[in-house]
Amino acid sequence: MDLKQTLLSEKEVGHKGGIYNKFQVDMSYNSNHIEGSRLSHEQTRYIYETNTIGVGIAGSEEAVNVNDVIETVNHFRCFDHILETLGDALTEQYIKHLHKLLKGGVTDKNAVIGEFKTAANEVGGMETVEPQKVAGLLKDLVSEYDSKPMTLYDIAAFHTAFEHIHPFYDGNGRVGRLIILKQCLENDIVPVIINDRDKMFYYMGLKEWQTNNKSERLINVFLASQDDTEQALKYFGIDYDRPQRTYSDVISQK
Repeated sequence: MDLKQTLLSEKEVGHKGGIYNKFQVDMSYNSNHIEGSRLSHEQTRYIYETNTIGVGIAGSEEAVNVNDVIETVNHFRCFDHILETLGDALTEQYIKHLHKLLKGGVTDKNAVIGEFKTAANEVGGMETVEPQKVAGLLKDLVSEYDSKPMTLYDIAAFHTAFEHIHPFYDGNGRVGRLIILKQCLENDIVPVIINDRDKMFYYMGLKEWQTNNKSERLINVFLASQDDTEQALKYFGIDYDRPQRTYSDVISQK
């Protein structure tokens, strides 16, 4: 059975301990941690597997941030939405809905959920697109890749452009990385789940691509992520094909 079939099957039956369970926990933990969540991997797994908070597990007595818990649970729902809508067009409305799923219920009074930003923002010291240009540029971006097969390079290029547009007040990184999952699965590419340990290189790669048009660092972060995913696929006996294993391989498919 291939990866998409396995994920959908395990989701449908509520299978615990398989690749679906692992992807849910690993992606939620890493993507939220990159954005500052203080939940541990074990706490994330505990929330997913028991649907309870589990304060103080693994010897920790540190207080748990309410938004961290809400966004962890919401990320599980976003992951399921990605699986349920594989093959659906990636539109501005789809992206807004994904953001609404991710941020729904958070207690940040400044949050604008499911709608594009209305004030300028920056990320990592870099300016992003002005609010009045977001809708047009995002429409152009999704149209550029609509209904065509994507390579790993294409997915990285899309992600870089999306993060530069930075369409929302908050949650852009997590929404962007969820879109990466959708694009990988739809194009039979080994999924890229950015590891929190690579956070510095990931941000440096985004900045280099956006400012100097240098793609090597970010592509190598994607490839390192695929190395981790590949180990999980081997362990669970999932069929996969990964022809692009080096930066040169990826560029050759550009």
